[in-house]
Amino acid sequence: MLLGIKRYNKTDESGRDSVHNYYEKLVFEEILKTSTEAKTDGNFLADVACVALNRLPPRYVRYDVDMSFFLSPVELEEITHKVKNAVLEAIEYVSNSDKNRGANTAN
Repeated sequence: MLLGIKRYNKTDESGRDSVHNYYEKLVFEEILKTSTEAKTDGNFLADVACVALNRLPPRYVRYDVDMSFFLSPVELEEITHKVKNAVLEAIEYVSNSDKNRGANTAN
């Protein structure tokens, strides 16, 4: 066996935390740039982030610089556009859901 079990498990444990979805940081930054409500309401921020991220394809990386380095300027622009659209749609969706929920509890 090339890797001893201890070494394999140690690498596996430490490697888990380094993998993330490239879109997460972009989505949170865009939400905070776009929505004043998200700056003061953590639940709203989290709900919008979940909805937006579910509308985007997953892009898992270990280091964000890896993704940026291998993308063309056109691809980076496309990603930025997709993130902005997903965030705007998610803000609208969550806002409407919150309004509908409030209207239902008022009756």
